[in-house]
Amino acid sequence: MDDFEIDEELVRSLLHEQHPDLAGLGLHLAATGWSNELWRLGDKLAMRLPRRERASSELRNEQQWLPTLAPRFPLPVPTPMRIGEPSARFRWPWTVTAGVPGEPGDRAPISDGSHAADTLAGFLRALHLDAPAEVPVNPMRGVPLATLTHEFDKKVHAIASSGVATDVREIWDDAVSAPDWEGPPVWLHGDLHPANVVVSDRTLSGVIDFFWARWCLPEGLKGLVALVGTNGYAPAVPAPDEAGDASTPLNVEEPRYRGRAQFREA
Repeated sequence: MDDFEIDEELVRSLLHEQHPDLAGLGLHLAATGWSNELWRLGDKLAMRLPRRERASSELRNEQQWLPTLAPRFPLPVPTPMRIGEPSARFRWPWTVTAGVPGEPGDRAPISDGSHAADTLAGFLRALHLDAPAEVPVNPMRGVPLATLTHEFDKKVHAIASSGVATDVREIWDDAVSAPDWEGPPVWLHGDLHPANVVVSDRTLSGVIDFFWARWCLPEGLKGLVALVGTNGYAPAVPAPDEAGDASTPLNVEEPRYRGRAQFREA
């Protein structure tokens, strides 16, 4: 059972089965992603249900770690409020979370890019702190770029006829040649892009869909540039090797950031 179809009847039956006090609340589908579906539950709650096996393990990480981390964040996040366990109706775990009001950033415009960038920077400063050894290492997120070369080569081959493959390859080669991070592992969101931030009143108002990881290279470029643009503005997002000075601006031209963005977009 992969890429599983979820409908309102199934979702409400899971609530009746495990959290009957919530089963009478209003319910509607809010978003369908590659990994999870998000259902609004009443006015203040939401449900996250995985659509595939891989997503179920990430949801378990969220259930374990997000309640501990959430108080440090300057933005709302989908803190787990109730846990749904696998059952005969649905083989994977699921979560009832606090709602994060607003629209995904890929659907809602932002009018003040500098304010949104500063807000996101504050969130990343709160997140990019040393992570405990027991936090799982994600094999694709936050790892040295050189370990992803084989996957990148396949992506570049797929765009070979587009006319941009040479430029993309040059950016990648420059990024791979940059020094590896040698500091301690840090927390990462793992999938920071416009669809995984929330916008209200035309500014950033929340972060969702953590793709849990701990390791070396910080996220930031793809989320910041794709969401708010740069326009010469460099928000203060410290890389882990700059963590001792949180006022150090993110250099969006730094090879590792550009390479990671190219890997995601190729």
